[in-house]
Amino acid sequence: MLTMLAAIAIDWSAYAGQAAGIGTSLGWTGTSLFFSAAGRRIGATTVNAFRLVLAVVFCGVTHRLMFGMWWPDATGEQVLFLAASGLVGLTIGDQALFTAFVDLGPRLSTLLMTTSPLFAAVFGWLVLGEKLSWISVAGITVTLGGIGWVVLEKPVSVLKPRSPLYVRGILLALIASACQAGGLLLSKQGMGHGMADVAVTMDPQAATFVRMVFALIGMGPVLGVYWYRERGRRRAGVLPNRTGSPAAGYLLATGGAVVGPYLGVWMSLVAADRAPLGVAQTLCSLSPVFVLPFVRYLHKERVSLRAVLGAFVAVGGVVMLIFESALLRMSLPS
Repeated sequence: MLTMLAAIAIDWSAYAGQAAGIGTSLGWTGTSLFFSAAGRRIGATTVNAFRLVLAVVFCGVTHRLMFGMWWPDATGEQVLFLAASGLVGLTIGDQALFTAFVDLGPRLSTLLMTTSPLFAAVFGWLVLGEKLSWISVAGITVTLGGIGWVVLEKPVSVLKPRSPLYVRGILLALIASACQAGGLLLSKQGMGHGMADVAVTMDPQAATFVRMVFALIGMGPVLGVYWYRERGRRRAGVLPNRTGSPAAGYLLATGGAVVGPYLGVWMSLVAADRAPLGVAQTLCSLSPVFVLPFVRYLHKERVSLRAVLGAFVAVGGVVMLIFESALLRMSLPS
C-alpha cells in the first residue's frame, strides 16, 4: 500500500485524465439537476439550444483569455473531426437522449446510456489501436455493474404501463450512447491523437470551443422544426405543459450550461486526451451514482440500501481505474 501511494505521489500528473473524468461526472450530475428543473419551465429543446449558445460564448471568451485569439490555430483536418464530434455527440446524441427520456423515462434511458464506455472501448480499440489492460477491463466491468445495479432498481411506486414507443426509445437511447462515445472518439482524433504529425496536438479547451460552435450550428435545423411544430400547436389551441417561471428556467439553464457544456465537456476532453478512451468514458459516466445524495436531500427522494451499495461498487471500479498504473507496477516482478 505504501509503495502504491509513493508511486502516485511521484507521478500524480499521470492521473489527470482520471481526475478529469470524475470531474466530468460531477459536472453532468449538476447539469442534469439544473436542466431537469429548467426543462419543466421552458421546454427541453429550448434548454438544449440555450445551453449551447451560452457554452459557445463562455468557451470563446475563455479561449481568448488563455491563448490571445478568438479562433484556435487548428488544421483543416482537426476542425473536420471536431465539427463531426459536435454534431454527433452534442446535437444528434443529446436530441436522441431527450426523446428517449420521453419514450422510456429517465431510469431505463440512464441504464442504456451506461453502455457508452463499452462503445468507447471498442471504438478506441478499432480506430486508435488502444489496448486495455486486464485491470482496466475489470475496473470498467465493476463500475458498469455498480451503476447498472443502481439504475435497475424498481421504484417504490406502482409501475406504469409500457409506452407504445418502447422499442423506439430503446433504439434512441442506444444511439445516444453510441453517439456519446463516438463524439469523444472524434474529439480525441481532432486533438491530434492518431495523426502522424504530433505537432498538431490541440489543447482540450480549444477543441471544446470548436466542438461547441459546430454543435450549435447543427442545432439550428432541430430548433427550426421545434418552433414550427410549437407554432402549429398554439394555433390549434394546444398549450405546452409548463410549470414555474420562464425567467427562472433560463436562470437554471445558465447554471447548467456552466457546469455541463462549458466545464463538463472541457473536462471530458481532458480525460480523453490523458486516458484511454474506454477508461475516460467510464469515468465520465458516474452521474447516475453521484446524483443519489442530491436527490435525497434536494428532492427528498428515498435512497435505498441497494442504491448505496451500488454506489460503493461503482466507486470501487473507479479506484481500480485511477490506480491502474500503480497496481501494474506492483504486479510486475522486480
